[in-house]
Amino acid sequence: MQTVFPQVTKSALTYEVIAQCSTSKARASNLTLPHGLVETPMFMPVATQASLKGLTPEQLEELGCKICLNNTYHLGLKPGREVLDAIGGAHKLQSWSRNILTDSGGFQMVSLLKLATITEEGVRFLSPHDGSPMLLTPEHSIELQNSIGSDIIMQLDDVVHTLTTGPRVEEAMHRSIRWLDRCITANKNPDRQNLFAIIQGGLDLDLRRTCCIEMSKRNTPGIAVGGLSGGEAKEQFCEVVNFCTDLLPRNKPIYVMGVGYAEDMLVSVALGVDLFDCVYPTRTARFGNAITAKGVLNLRNKCFATDYGPVEQGCTCPICTPKGNGGMGITRSLIHHLAAKETSGAHMLTLHNVHYQLNLMREARQAIIRDEFPSFVKDFFFTLHGGDKKKFPKWAVDALRTVNIDLLDGSR
Repeated sequence: MQTVFPQVTKSALTYEVIAQCSTSKARASNLTLPHGLVETPMFMPVATQASLKGLTPEQLEELGCKICLNNTYHLGLKPGREVLDAIGGAHKLQSWSRNILTDSGGFQMVSLLKLATITEEGVRFLSPHDGSPMLLTPEHSIELQNSIGSDIIMQLDDVVHTLTTGPRVEEAMHRSIRWLDRCITANKNPDRQNLFAIIQGGLDLDLRRTCCIEMSKRNTPGIAVGGLSGGEAKEQFCEVVNFCTDLLPRNKPIYVMGVGYAEDMLVSVALGVDLFDCVYPTRTARFGNAITAKGVLNLRNKCFATDYGPVEQGCTCPICTPKGNGGMGITRSLIHHLAAKETSGAHMLTLHNVHYQLNLMREARQAIIRDEFPSFVKDFFFTLHGGDKKKFPKWAVDALRTVNIDLLDGSR
């Protein structure tokens, strides 16, 4: 391992823990970025190509979203760096006045592996648009993100599939450290764009330990845990997250990438995580699925054809709120009618699902501030599983016990 490496000396964020759960590792923090305050824990909706499918920027703002995610790889292909530079970055391109986080393009190594070749230099892609070659190096990834102008930029990391074993995992971990050094050197805007390191190492805790130690030495403004949510068992996911949050600096925001299921986020909050992102709430909406406190409802099912209640009773999202209270007053029956054939159905469910995710994290934050987070988590699982503790997932029970929250102890 090299002993001389660059360190980040400037930061464009402040991070203040305002409340700490007295039982678990959950915390509520104020993360101040160039485009405003982000109150954590926070879910970040994914607007891959500078657009959250089905929603306008104004609608996303009205839902209380303070930060969303754009994809460097896709924006680098189209509209491209020249357009981004000409218009002044992705905030202006998509008329979004709040914060943006961009991933580096590294995930495409997994999702587009047939089109990619990985070397120390970087990643050679064949464009899915026209088949033309594209080289993504750490330097080029940062240059693209500098043009995008995102508030949080991610290092280019060497991503391997979560279930990969053997020497390739160690190779990717060490390469990710070397690539972070190149990303730090390449970032031209450290005073307004915050570079986050990404912890790799697969499911090997020794590799994760090495990566946590080395990445922390670089003093990036925040740190992400990557290489998860790729098919591993939930027990393994929780073990890695818990292990990493124990090792990482507690005075920096911690982001677990690609996590979007409600129960996964809540357990991860208990394990000390601040930030999450996932396409799940928007993607599942396009299949007619509504995320609710009692589970996911497939509103394409025939039983909803004559159900004239709101998607979720008591929900304050724009579609569930009655018209008399300023909402749309949309019924399950209407969504059932629209879901399979009209884009408006997906649009309305996207509003509901994104609101659900954002609101869940807001409620978790308030529970942490009141120091009632363990009770909040127990109530969540009790409602989700209809009060039947036999249905509580063992992985969640076991993971929460590691931070002194016992879902089965009888108290709520």
